[in-house]
Amino acid sequence: MAGINHEAALSDFHASLRKDSLGPLWTDLPHMITREPDHDVEPYLWKWETIRNHVLRAGELLKPGKDSERRVVYLQNPSLLKKGLIGYGTYTLYAGIQLLQPGEQAPPHIHSQGAIRLIIEGKGAYTSVNGEKINMDPGDLVLTPPYTWHEHGHEGAEPVLWMDGLDVGLVKSFAGSFFQPYDGDSYPLTKPANYSSYQFSAPGLMPVDENAQPGYPSPLLNYRWVDTERALGTMAQGSPDVVKLNPHDGYAVKYVNPTTGGPADARIGSMMQKIPAGIHLQAHRHVHSAIYHVVRGTGYTVIDGKKFEWSQGDFFILPPWTWHEHVNTGDTEAFLFSIDDTHVLQVLGLERQEAYTDNGGYQEVTSIFHP
Repeated sequence: MAGINHEAALSDFHASLRKDSLGPLWTDLPHMITREPDHDVEPYLWKWETIRNHVLRAGELLKPGKDSERRVVYLQNPSLLKKGLIGYGTYTLYAGIQLLQPGEQAPPHIHSQGAIRLIIEGKGAYTSVNGEKINMDPGDLVLTPPYTWHEHGHEGAEPVLWMDGLDVGLVKSFAGSFFQPYDGDSYPLTKPANYSSYQFSAPGLMPVDENAQPGYPSPLLNYRWVDTERALGTMAQGSPDVVKLNPHDGYAVKYVNPTTGGPADARIGSMMQKIPAGIHLQAHRHVHSAIYHVVRGTGYTVIDGKKFEWSQGDFFILPPWTWHEHVNTGDTEAFLFSIDDTHVLQVLGLERQEAYTDNGGYQEVTSIFHP
């Protein structure tokens, strides 16, 4: 009887705590501090044909600067939409596909979110960042650091599509979102076109500037595809004793700030991987999440036992702390671009990685994803 009375008293006590907006840690600790990362993010994959058709349809219905601030179709992770998180790919990362038609201009604005742009197809468009006009070619990575005035224009003859990657979820979780449109049609150009690319035109070399201070934002705003492809090609052609194939990422390079050696964007990490034909990489997992874009090639990625088959142009989500391995099933190399939240986790002391050791490092495929 004493035990029953104690349980009833404890239950009443818990109820009184919650009534006064308090809580018992002795019962709720396992929900607050978990043994390993616990989240609701599920992997997902979007086919490029589906995305592209919707984006081109948006081009028929909307005009940037008139009907919308930006003409973008974003990737919505269904698992996070259930939580009411609109526009989230992961809890920290957003990705969208933007379209600019010949002769169009997307008006200048500024915001606290950082942004990266990976050009997918088309030529003739440009981004202007704080008065520097930057040409955009397929495969290029263009930075828009936080709190920089930026706009987009198109002087070519064909549609241009690119990926926008922003730290929307991260900034919103810290209640740090700010946005402001520019009071004018266009932000004035104050530097020569592609100025930062000319300054940092040779690897390992940077101009001497007595006024320059290392840090953010990165002084290099355009990471050209021709340089990225050359770097990955050099790695793949080198002696195995000099450059070894990473068992989890293949041949991979990170986009870095030339003044610090840290990530190109202060909060958004970015990486390009090259996976040789026929290579099956081993599985591993890490705390950071990522959004992938298939620049070139065909293959699949196994995420916690589920097979996600991809081809050129596709996008897929990699949630935190999930086993994953990439496989190139094609006859030519595959290139995977990704954005991640690695740097933020490292600064906070939260990043961790672990290799999959069962079955020689390869997962058993238990299901196949269908969009």
